[in-house]
Amino acid sequence: MQLTQSYDGTGHVDFVGAGPGDPELLTLKALKAFERADVVLHDRLISDEVLALAGKTAQLVDVGKAGFGPSWKQEDIDALLVEHALKGQRVVRLKSGDPTVFGRLDEEIEAVEAAGISWRIVPGITAASAAVAGIGQSLTRRGRNSSVRFLTGHDMKGFADHDWTALARAGSVAAIYMGKKSARFIQGRLIMHGADRQTPVTLIENATRPDQRILETTLDQLPTDLNAAEMDGPTLTFFGLAPRQATAALTEFKKEHA
Repeated sequence: MQLTQSYDGTGHVDFVGAGPGDPELLTLKALKAFERADVVLHDRLISDEVLALAGKTAQLVDVGKAGFGPSWKQEDIDALLVEHALKGQRVVRLKSGDPTVFGRLDEEIEAVEAAGISWRIVPGITAASAAVAGIGQSLTRRGRNSSVRFLTGHDMKGFADHDWTALARAGSVAAIYMGKKSARFIQGRLIMHGADRQTPVTLIENATRPDQRILETTLDQLPTDLNAAEMDGPTLTFFGLAPRQATAALTEFKKEHA
């Protein structure tokens, strides 16, 4: 694979999707870019197993963000990307899941472009695809839902608002990123707009990792069960999906024989 590099001697930036955490789910293109990087600016949620695959001489820099917690400012990340690339370095901006899904990708691309630096996007497996595989389900199904919504639980202004009327309809399926802290808010909005309280809700913590956990609940019990589960890791919430029984049984078997 030939790395693209600007003609003026500046470096190059690859925006790489690290996938959900299992290093075996990295794409070959992502792995090659990662191994050749001079510097890796990575998210807080990147697993240690993935970071261990970086080239031996690569500089690893944690530029993570935490919802409602201490975080790097976006403009500081932008500036660091440009600074390293202008030194002629091969930079990997490593993002959890897929960089095009809630990854603040556009701001970083615009900063790099403004500095005249070449770049490319290397897709990764997003959390929704990884997590739904972990419960043995499909994001869409004939006769149930012909569309699926990818939502964020909070944005720069706080808890994110959505088309709650559409989401509350029977058969709707949504994958909710960063939804733990906003669980009660989401529950209230959906019930207010007519959602069935017994609609299945499934939360997957640390999807694809050895410590993956699955919480099966309902919209009615969501905040209560989530609080009792004490989930600290990255978690994706599925509204409208329950785990297949065979998958749930397999998860329990693995826990018992770990």
